[in-house]
Amino acid sequence: MIRRPMVFLSALIFLLTIGLTWMGWLDAYSQLILMFMGVNIILSASLNLINGYMGEFSCGHAGFMAVGAYVTSLLTVWFFTEGSPLGPSLLNPQGAVILFPFLLLLGGLAAALAGLMVAIPSFRTRGDYLAIITLAANYIIKSAIENIQIIGGARGFMGMKRVVNGMEDFFNLPWMLIWIGLFVFLTILLIKRFVGSTYGKGILAIREDEISAEIMGVNTQKTKMVAFMFSSGLAGISGGLFAHILGYINPGSFTIMKSTEAMVMVYLGGMGSLSGSVLSAVLLTLILELLRPLQVLKWVVVPLLLFLLMLFRPEGLLGHRELTDVFPRLGRFFRPKGQDEHVV
Repeated sequence: MIRRPMVFLSALIFLLTIGLTWMGWLDAYSQLILMFMGVNIILSASLNLINGYMGEFSCGHAGFMAVGAYVTSLLTVWFFTEGSPLGPSLLNPQGAVILFPFLLLLGGLAAALAGLMVAIPSFRTRGDYLAIITLAANYIIKSAIENIQIIGGARGFMGMKRVVNGMEDFFNLPWMLIWIGLFVFLTILLIKRFVGSTYGKGILAIREDEISAEIMGVNTQKTKMVAFMFSSGLAGISGGLFAHILGYINPGSFTIMKSTEAMVMVYLGGMGSLSGSVLSAVLLTLILELLRPLQVLKWVVVPLLLFLLMLFRPEGLLGHRELTDVFPRLGRFFRPKGQDEHVV
């Protein structure tokens, strides 16, 4: 559980960022970097739930991100903008201020259902089948989107910028920054609670030894499906936010390259480490921005960094530890008194 001082500190930083943005002291580029950091934190933490905490290997999270991005975008554009492929708008554009988070959750739900369809055949067997099936699912989702003309096909889908403008017309606030900050907080909180719950303990038991977990009474198949749906749903939410930051998406945004980017964040931060996921998402976002002048060459430099990391620190920056394990004094901000040292 997060202690009150940490909640107050996070809220203070969040409100300070919103205040600086509202007063125009934070330029558009800095806001964009902060928003991409938030999206990457959600994506990295969601994948770490499968690859790190559960010990399975998923490598197609960009597909679930695409489902969330397209479903959320279709709903928001249909509800709040004129001239969408689905007909006239259903509601006043300013209504997006209230309904946007609910439509974002619907996008996450659609991604979770897509995750269930992948999980059912994958978890009937043991081994590396999940990696192969998630990779195939990524390609299937991308190819399907490319061939659905009502959502733009390979050309892509746009109109989300008008939805964001509608929110800003209602009240001049950096709404996307606000939604991303709230959903990052909710993601971290939910994953912490989930990992600490009965299901979470079952996930950790599966990672250590699946057969022993079954003998001890863990319904391994059901537990893995629930965790995978939860992870896919969070990836879908990150996709919905990503689409509304850019205002435009196409299938090329959700290729295996995007899935690889998510995996790099997980392995850079450390398997089974929530704070590692946050740290690596921030670091990789900054590294990619610093390397942007290199254009295509940056995709040579980034894998090279990963190669060096695997050689000299294969467990990642934090491994299966949290920041509170590396810096015990931070524990006073996160742990209630008397709580076990290994639970952050």
